[in-house]
Amino acid sequence: MEFLPDLTTFVTFTIAVWVLAITPGPDMTASIARSLSDGKAGGMMVVFGTSTGLVIHTLLVALGISALIIASPTAFTLLKTGGAAYLVWLAIQAIRHGSSLSVKRADGPVKSRLANYLTGFWVNLLNPKVILFFMTFLPQFVTASDPHVTGKLIFLGFWAILMGMPFNILVVIVAERLSGWLQNNRRVLRGIDYTFAGVFSLFAFKIFMTQTK
Repeated sequence: MEFLPDLTTFVTFTIAVWVLAITPGPDMTASIARSLSDGKAGGMMVVFGTSTGLVIHTLLVALGISALIIASPTAFTLLKTGGAAYLVWLAIQAIRHGSSLSVKRADGPVKSRLANYLTGFWVNLLNPKVILFFMTFLPQFVTASDPHVTGKLIFLGFWAILMGMPFNILVVIVAERLSGWLQNNRRVLRGIDYTFAGVFSLFAFKIFMTQTK
């Protein structure tokens, strides 16, 4: 098939994705936080949300729209400001309504699952570092002169999401398994809330300071 890369490129890309999947980021932090407060279902919804955000970024890169955003200082400033502001809001939420306040684990209504999904979605969609990453990472595995470059970029982007999913799910399961012990150690759990708030704030600062070049 025209959109499939050669075997060497395919294997190299897959290994690179695995290495990147275990690198902590705002999406992993969000999934862990929601797993501790809402259980495995909440964490999974965050993972689905972050994956949806990556689908959109893949399509933006493949269709060249991200290049237009990066080229426009105004658009990029609005994007990174919105992303940083959202992470700061998550940090505030972690302090005000952290997982130490959720003593009883519950599956939650549909609205709660939707909220968790949207949390993951916006964390990735409003992160300009994700756009920069996709803009610089995916093109390394295609040739600009390739007439099927768009199809290959879409395939590689979707493959990256698929290969990263097991790691994200494992993180959710481990966090959910530990939640029972953590609920009985509220000081530790509260410390985690502050840690998450600090991590979200750090990522917000790094996103806001992100430059296009």
